[in-house]
Amino acid sequence: MSAALYAVVDLAMVVVGAWAAYVWRFGTLDMDVHYRAPVFIAILLAAIIFPALGLYDSWRGRSALDQVRAMTWAWGTTVLGLVLIGFMLKQSESYSRLWLGSWAVLSWLLLSLGRTGASLTLRWLRLRGWNRRRIFIIGAGPVAQDVARRVYANPTSGWEIVAAASTESADTEGLRGVRIVRYRRNMERLIRRLQVDEVWLCLPLNEQALIEKALWDLRHCTATLRLVPNLQGLRLIQHPLAEVLGMPMLNLSVSPMQGVNRLIKAAEDRVLAALILLCMSPLFVILAIGVKRSSPGPVFFRQRRVGWNGKAFTMFKFRSMPIDAEADTGPTWACKDEARATRFGRFIRRTSLDELPQFINVLAGHMSIVGPRPERPVFVEKFKDQIPDYMRKHLVKAGITGWAQVHGWRGNTDLKKRIEFDLYYIENWSLWFDLKIIFLTVFKGFVNKNAY
Repeated sequence: MSAALYAVVDLAMVVVGAWAAYVWRFGTLDMDVHYRAPVFIAILLAAIIFPALGLYDSWRGRSALDQVRAMTWAWGTTVLGLVLIGFMLKQSESYSRLWLGSWAVLSWLLLSLGRTGASLTLRWLRLRGWNRRRIFIIGAGPVAQDVARRVYANPTSGWEIVAAASTESADTEGLRGVRIVRYRRNMERLIRRLQVDEVWLCLPLNEQALIEKALWDLRHCTATLRLVPNLQGLRLIQHPLAEVLGMPMLNLSVSPMQGVNRLIKAAEDRVLAALILLCMSPLFVILAIGVKRSSPGPVFFRQRRVGWNGKAFTMFKFRSMPIDAEADTGPTWACKDEARATRFGRFIRRTSLDELPQFINVLAGHMSIVGPRPERPVFVEKFKDQIPDYMRKHLVKAGITGWAQVHGWRGNTDLKKRIEFDLYYIENWSLWFDLKIIFLTVFKGFVNKNAY
């Protein structure tokens, strides 16, 4: 949400700066159409450059001055890009240099003020309990105590320590006010019950066995995991480092759907899902009639599945089996030549048409168009101990299609391979990667030998 606020404020300041410079230069409120083109190009450049330079990464716990420095670099790069485009198109002479220069300065001032204002607003809201992140600390030694001190010294950052798990006989004097629990193997259940957003491992780097034990015990945890080592004075190159409250942290398991990425993904899903549902509404009617004629019962089959952050939701499908198909067998995986499916049901399964109602789930925000396929809770409990890193697939929303599916890893196929592809997608996510998967799905994702 904070990234969305920053993005809206930033783009608004770019437009307001251009308009104010035009009024000052030409003395009229009505901007000429010829001058609107560079403003539009600047907005597009800012939409690309600002996120690329980390302007919409988490700034929680960092000063407004740091944001202004980053904004100065990002806006300067945008203006330079705009000038280069004008030079290559041989259009630079047709615009007032005084207008461009005053626009650059005014927008920089407005962007800095807007960013500072947004930051102060978020801090004010976080003080009142909005946009807070719940932290669970593992460790009670000096590093954990330093973390607690910094969190309490920065109440406007929005971090909230809900508990700390002591793994050693350390003096917990520096953790006064923090709920202290004894570390145990089933810590993941407590973390889930406390609705924790992030788990910070505040453990010494020389306690390798302890770190590995904690990571193993938390292998099913879908919260963000960070390691808070004592790295002062060390030089690290090309490591996944984040800075929180002035402390370096190693990101161990972090969802890519944070900041502006979450906004982009949500916009992509909602827009495409709405268009697909609108265009395919006649096909929906035909399939609904086919389902109703195939056997008595409702058109949609509703089933509980596990999605983002390990939370369950109700997924929709066109019903392909009689309503009492699992009365005797209980929950089972679909198999080739599925005997329980109706004749029409086998057809919509082979063509993946039974999956189309999941666009309703996408529109409702329960699923994404692209992502790891969701599984039923009973199978999640079964597979999470059998497949390494199985629960990491829940770092993003479940999808209708995915990187594994377009490579044929669907149905009753090798789960380990499927998880490898799902994790590759999560690690390399981008808007263009999503669009590539959607494109491949059109040609090789609907009809597949493993679709049954």
